[in-house]
Order: sequence, then C-alpha cells, then structure tokens
Amino acid sequence: MSIKKVTQHPTQNEALIFERSQTGRVGYRLPKLDVPETNNILPADLRRDDDLTGVPEVSEVDVVRHFTRISTWNYSIDLGMYPLGSCTMKYNSRLNEKVARIGGFAGLHPLAPEEETQGALELIYHLQNDLCEITGLPGISLQPAAGAQGEMTGVMLIRAFLDQRDGEASKDRRVMLIPESAHGTNPASAAMSGFTVKTIRATADGLTDMEHLRELCNEGGVAGVMFTNPNTCGIFERNIQEICNTIHAAGGLVYMDGANMNALVGVARPGDMGVDVIHLNLHKTFSTPHGGGGPGCGPCLCSAELAPFLPTPRIEKNGDSYKLNYDYPHSIGRVKAFFGNFGMMVRALSYIYTHGAEGLKEATEAAVLNARYVSHELKDTYDKPFESDCMHEAIFSHKNQSKKGVVTLDIAKRLIDYGFHPPTVYFPLVVEGAMLIEPTESVGRADLDAFIEAMKDIDQEAQENPQLVIDAPHTTRIGRLDEATAARKPVLRWRLDMEATAKSA
Repeated sequence: MSIKKVTQHPTQNEALIFERSQTGRVGYRLPKLDVPETNNILPADLRRDDDLTGVPEVSEVDVVRHFTRISTWNYSIDLGMYPLGSCTMKYNSRLNEKVARIGGFAGLHPLAPEEETQGALELIYHLQNDLCEITGLPGISLQPAAGAQGEMTGVMLIRAFLDQRDGEASKDRRVMLIPESAHGTNPASAAMSGFTVKTIRATADGLTDMEHLRELCNEGGVAGVMFTNPNTCGIFERNIQEICNTIHAAGGLVYMDGANMNALVGVARPGDMGVDVIHLNLHKTFSTPHGGGGPGCGPCLCSAELAPFLPTPRIEKNGDSYKLNYDYPHSIGRVKAFFGNFGMMVRALSYIYTHGAEGLKEATEAAVLNARYVSHELKDTYDKPFESDCMHEAIFSHKNQSKKGVVTLDIAKRLIDYGFHPPTVYFPLVVEGAMLIEPTESVGRADLDAFIEAMKDIDQEAQENPQLVIDAPHTTRIGRLDEATAARKPVLRWRLDMEATAKSA
C-alpha cells in the first residue's frame, strides 16, 4: 500500500500514563520541611492513608514527553484542510485570539457596574451596528449563547409578535413550515416554541418547491417559515423573494437560519430579501473557534416591528456613554445569563475590523469560488445530485462508488489515511450517501488540489480494490470502530482492573 500523506505525525501508539508507571520514579519532590512536622492540621478522616496507591510513578520528563506526544495526535486547523467548513473549522486568525485575551476584556467581571464597563459596552454596541449593516435588519440581541439558541430566540420573537398582533386568534396560527433539507434544530426550535411543523418538499434541483409551499399556505394557520439560504444542499434559494412574499401574504413571518452566511456576507443582505428574523453564528461566520463544543455566540437580528420583543437588557448609546436598557415591556426576557459570551463578540468585531467591508466581500467570494472549484473538479468522478452551481459547499453522493460496495463512510475513513479530516457525511438527508464539502475561503489552491487528488485516488481504489477502502483507515492507531458502541457505551476513564474486566466480558 502506497499513499501520499499530506500531514506527518507519529504512528506509534502511546501507553497510558498509568501503564508507564515505574516504582520509584519521582517527578516532583517537595522541599525539606523547615518547621516541625505535625499530623494535627487536617482531621484524620480528610487525610489519605493509602500511600498514593494507584497514582503513576513517573519522572518529569516522562510526563512532558507523554503529554507532548499525545498533543500531536489530534487533527487541527493548524495541520491541514478541514472540509467540514465554516460549521466548525473555519480558519481563525491569531490576531482575533490575541485581542480577545487583552486583560481589560478577558478579566472583566460580569457583575461590574455600567460605569466601569463602558469600553465593553461600546464594543458590543459597535458590533451590533456592524451586524445590522451586514444583514440589513435593524433589531439585534447578542445575548444568545449559540446558533441553536439564537434560532429559538428568533422563533420566540415570531410567537410573541403573532400573539400581540392577532390576540386570541393567534392560537389558530401555529404551523411552522420547514423545508425537508433543513437543519435538525429548526423543527426542534419550532416545536419548543409551541408550533406544529409541516415539511416543504424540495424540487429535483434542490430548491424549495414553491407549488408545495403555496399548497401548505392555502391550508391556513401558517405562523411562518424557517429556511436556510444558501440551503443545506449548498444552493442559493433563487426564489427567496417569492418565498417571503408568499409567507407574508399568508400572514406569517420569515425566519432565516444564518448558518450559511459565509456565502453571503458583504454580497447580499437577508433584510433586503424580505427576511423578518435571522440568527448568525459568530462562532463560524465571524471567526470564533467552534470545535470542541463552544463557547459560541448566536446573535438574533430582526425587523423593526419584531425589535420590541428582543431579549433584555439591550445595549444602547446615550450621549457619549453606553447603558443597559431593561425597559422593554414586550420583551421575551432573558435567554442567557449576563450579556452573552462576550469573548466571542470581541473576536467577531476583530474579524470584521481586520477585513473591512471589501475584505469581507472578498472572503465570501473566495469561499464560493473554492466550493465551485471542488465541485467542478470532482463532478466527473463523484455523483453530483444537483446541476445548480453550488455556493459555499459542494455536494456529492456515493452513487458511483456504491456499485462496488464502497459507501460514503468508507470514503470518509479512507480520507484519514490521506491526511485529511473527513467532510460532513450523510447530510442533508435528501441526498442518499451525501458528502458535503465546504473548503471555506481560507484554503489555498495547492491544498484544494491535494484534496481533489486524494478524492480521485480513493475513487480509483474503490473501482480496482474496494476492500482497501472498505477497511480504512489503515494508518491510524485505532482502526475502524463500531461507531454505535463507541457512541452508546463510551469508555471515558481508565481503571486498574479494566483489562481483566474487558477479557471477562
């Protein structure tokens, strides 16, 4: 087997620190006591008497080398391309991290009074204005802690607006329309806000089926629609204004999932399309790291008529100073403790200021160009389910390779052998065996070509020696896992009797 690896890393496995223990090895020695020794300071029941049984006996260099070796195992954005895209691993410039670590920001206590936090409030105020300009929507709250929370905040705004507008009659307007290709959080947010979900079919070219949308609107009771643009098939909903007009004519409101704003920033504004409310993911579109589970920041932006219902407090400018305004009687209230994840706001504003208006537009254009390059170069090798030009992500299926028994998961695992992190797989659900590849704007031509070459090589392997792909990965410390067992019965800590227990199981 001969493969070209993009990255290099140690291939040896690493024994646990417990398994490296050698009796008598010492990593740290306390200085000799210069006071009389006594056993009376701590109560006996709080002192251990097992002579540290089970604690590994290792030297300092044993510990340093052990953890340094382990630190090289994880694939990271610093090592190579992440075709998962802006969802988790858009490149974040180090400058944004440096700014977020400025002592005055990083050390700011959330209970500090307004007069001592003017700089932070000013930063939030400026970020609010920039995001309003980028989206074309005047109302904003930076309070939601993540995309899903920003999404639910937006749906709660719709519910509050309808309840006030329609009064008692709003109980008959409880249907939220959601395309079948939507993110899974969309129907969850709608259901938690008291709506019933009806699914809109997609057309053969991956767009919202307008005829079906009108049928559902004619059934009545429509509170609104939740859609993503570009949608999760990576295609721009070119009927967006018609979608908005249709929903508005039915008395509903339009919510846009801003997860894919990486393809629109600086080029098109949802507010100009007719969208009423949107959430953004600062932790993807605007640079903040997302991998590892957060923290995130999911600002909710809305039209002027929805603004009175935004969470409080609101950060506002009063003359030359900034204040927290709680005086919004129709507000849905708080959705997050204090004022949101402030560090994410610092990073986002740093990203915006670093790029400027032209730079943001250029980043968007580069992201779309990169996706279209991948789509064009692989269209003769992998099945491309939709003819439309893709936006910030290219989508393929495993249809050409599955004839040989090789499916999407096998291709993803084989990419690891080539030194790449796998792309998003099996999403969106409307494409069987989907591979959703989002290179983002931060991947250069050489890395794109290397990834494309790896995908073509894997296809060739699938045609000539499919078992090689089916059994991948071959070069990792641990081979193909039983993913169901790994997810449902994870082993998260080592125990002294673990090996014996495993053998007897």
